[in-house]
Amino acid sequence: MTITLKDGDVVCQLNPDIAPKHVERIRTLVEQGAYDGVAFHRVIDGFMAQTGDVEHGKEGGDARRAGTGGSDMPDLPAEFSKVPFERGTLGMARAQNPNSANSQFFIMFQEGSFLNGQYTVFGQVTSGMEHVDKIKRGAGQSGAVTDPDRMIKVRMGDAA
Repeated sequence: MTITLKDGDVVCQLNPDIAPKHVERIRTLVEQGAYDGVAFHRVIDGFMAQTGDVEHGKEGGDARRAGTGGSDMPDLPAEFSKVPFERGTLGMARAQNPNSANSQFFIMFQEGSFLNGQYTVFGQVTSGMEHVDKIKRGAGQSGAVTDPDRMIKVRMGDAA
């Protein structure tokens, strides 16, 4: 999967062997174009950048509700693994219920072992982390971002 950001392409390796249902969901949403133009609504320096609210995160969407929506597909059951959360890890965001992941995901800025076994890992950035590092950070503990950076285009496969 390749995510085009304002500063360049981020190439990600998806891991269907670790999280087949989550990878299939991401693939479906990418192929529908659902992630194109979606905001990084929650970005916490030294932790992660969260995106993927295909309901409220699009340009012109309800910014006050960013991070509260998902796709029109059902939530997914957790697919926890022993794969650790490290710099560049792609993880699925969820509510308190472990089986509530839908469309939102995050990219780790650095190691986050406290997430291990608690959130589904579905991939890893293989190139372009320098572009992820430039995503606009949010404010406060919530990391809410005003005038956020966006995923310009998301497609399956490597950068063109």
